[in-house]
Amino acid sequence: MLKKIVAAALAIRTYVVLAAVFISLYGLRTVQQLPVDVFPDMNRPYVNILVEAEGYAPEEIEKLISFPIETSMNGAPGVFRVRSSSGIGLAVITVEFDWGWDIYLCRQIVQERLQLVQGQLPEGTAPFLAPVASVTGEIMRLALTSDGTVSPIELRTIADWDVRLQLLTVGGVAQIIDIGGGVKQYQVLVDPLLLAKYDVTIDEVEETLQGTNINTPGGFAYDQGEELLVRNIGRPDNPKDFENLVIKKGEHGSIRLHHIAKIVEGRKVPRGTAGINGQDAVVMTLMKQPDANTLELTERLRVEIDRIRENLPDGVTLHEVYEQALFIDTAVHNVIEALRDGSILVVIIIVLFLLNLRMSFIILISIPLCFITTALVFSWFGMSVNTMTLGGLAVAVGELVDSAIVGAENIYRRLRENQAKPRGERQPLFKVITNATDEVFTGIVLGTAIVLFVVMPLFALPGVVGRLFTPIGTAYLVSILTSMIVSITVTPVLCSFLLNRKLPDIERDTFLVRFLKQSIKPVVYGSIKFRYAVVIGSIVLCLWALVVVLTMGKDLLPEFNEGSAYVIVMAPPGINLDESSKLGIAVEEAMMKVPEIGASITGRRTGRAEGDEHAIGVNISEIEAELENPKNGVIRPRAEIMADIRGRLAEVPGIITEVQQPIQHRISAVISGARTQIVIKIFGPNLGELRRLGKEVHAAIKDVPGVVDDYVEQQALVPQIRITPKYEELAMHGMKLTHVLSAMETALQGKIFGTVLEGERYFDFIVRGVDT
Repeated sequence: MLKKIVAAALAIRTYVVLAAVFISLYGLRTVQQLPVDVFPDMNRPYVNILVEAEGYAPEEIEKLISFPIETSMNGAPGVFRVRSSSGIGLAVITVEFDWGWDIYLCRQIVQERLQLVQGQLPEGTAPFLAPVASVTGEIMRLALTSDGTVSPIELRTIADWDVRLQLLTVGGVAQIIDIGGGVKQYQVLVDPLLLAKYDVTIDEVEETLQGTNINTPGGFAYDQGEELLVRNIGRPDNPKDFENLVIKKGEHGSIRLHHIAKIVEGRKVPRGTAGINGQDAVVMTLMKQPDANTLELTERLRVEIDRIRENLPDGVTLHEVYEQALFIDTAVHNVIEALRDGSILVVIIIVLFLLNLRMSFIILISIPLCFITTALVFSWFGMSVNTMTLGGLAVAVGELVDSAIVGAENIYRRLRENQAKPRGERQPLFKVITNATDEVFTGIVLGTAIVLFVVMPLFALPGVVGRLFTPIGTAYLVSILTSMIVSITVTPVLCSFLLNRKLPDIERDTFLVRFLKQSIKPVVYGSIKFRYAVVIGSIVLCLWALVVVLTMGKDLLPEFNEGSAYVIVMAPPGINLDESSKLGIAVEEAMMKVPEIGASITGRRTGRAEGDEHAIGVNISEIEAELENPKNGVIRPRAEIMADIRGRLAEVPGIITEVQQPIQHRISAVISGARTQIVIKIFGPNLGELRRLGKEVHAAIKDVPGVVDDYVEQQALVPQIRITPKYEELAMHGMKLTHVLSAMETALQGKIFGTVLEGERYFDFIVRGVDT
């Protein structure tokens, strides 16, 4: 069988060479189009369900929203796990599916289950699915700042309606989350004293405004052969026109809206703020779609950002706070350098050992062919170029030439022997090459098979670990198999072209080979003479190595040097947003004293943004900062920089901090669902006893060498104001509980009664009580 393959390749040897050239050119073009990322996709297919229920307490969110939705998702086809997070006014339910499920089918299943449970949810809550995005897909963070000429509300409007919409047109962007500034609203502020003066109830104000801020169709009118569309305009051009709406008739005439309320342009009550370098800003987080090429997408975003900057109003600046592409560039470039250096070493060693340019070329051509073919396989199976796939190639680079060396060396030897025979006894060139290849084929296959069987267990690794390490095995396996195929096709063909001339009659070792043979003789003779000592020494070394492996530290991945710091700041629960923001700014200012951060931009987010899947309280701030070469030019190790940051944060009182790196933080969340590498959970019915045990465990582990950023999760009863109706007095006055609760909601929190259009922009139109 093999002889037929080799003979067929030699029979069409010109076409084999052309095919190799075509594959190389096509592969080079394909390589440029492959997506590039730090790691392979480690996410199970998942769907995030967000439910905004403004003003609801976490216990109400849990009982009325999270639990019913979780229950409805359990048992759905393909569902692996359902988890939820309930906070003030927000529920985030994450539905994870088994590996291999199509994400759009998953979303369809979740949507169908949501429709079944919709009727059980509180009135006014509308669950929606978050866009398809990758957990590690936070590729860029931008910030808009003003020199004071633009108000925070105007700055947020520019971010929401100009910058955000323009960036969403870039293909591959899944979601953009804005936080900071102020979300613009038109507010009808009702004065309770004036309500009492004019004997008007809040219900009457609601009834007056209900359905007024809309346009309705009026059908068609016909006039002298023309058809005219009739529109009933209820939506005014200026919201202040509503001030003349009549609420009811009074003793002294009509009571209008402006008698008991005023209409102002204000901002939505925020649940989060943001800033850069200690100054207020609007921070924009850009998420990519799972299959998007991070580097290519970042390049297109940079072009779009430059266009946006040209059209920004005077006094507004757009900053780039964080780019994942910088780390990807560095990480992939480092692996490519290692791959390049390894290939160069292989070339040098082969040339020095052979001192034959033709043989060296025949052997070394297998390296680029194997790399390019592996890239084609990546493309066919939808894989990306990342540190794992490149690592597999780096491991294989030294073995790619093994099969070609064995095959080419045997062909060279048999050709030389054939040349030494009398002319009448010499065999044809193709027959010599075919027989020579067949002689070593068993060894080539056996060697390749042994290596491949060693790699096969990687494909059996489960879960996230399997998703992480399978690409290494794939790259290694494909490249080694390709090298074997090259050794029985391309190598014999090239030998037929390049070794068909007269070869040296005598086989001579190169100087390097002769030197190594002479140098190794004493070692071989000594090993044979003291063979028992060699065997015992080998056993001792093996046992020593086994002890070292069993006792050394273990981790899934090494620590990366991402070139940036990611700090989580936790203030005491119950703190308000303004005070939490001040603590976040204090941490920013402390971080900016670190030399590597002082010259860069720090980006802060306190609390959460509207529609953000990252459900955190207003007591938590997240700060990112790029690490740059300090002005003094002294570059410190990453561990020393992180220790410096921790030391400066310890000076800020009243907070708990975690110092990590952005991608490391998100990978921890993917692998364990927690932000840190080690989590100790204690279960029980008594929260007070759990807190006590938590403190004891913390005291026991905080002095363990290597432990940093240790803390007990903050769980405390947050102060509340509870307004409980007196049912007997409600009955005495003939008042309905629903009316009372609705009136209190409108007066204290506000209700949305429509939207106000300003060109293509629209803003909420709400009614609430004036602040007292």
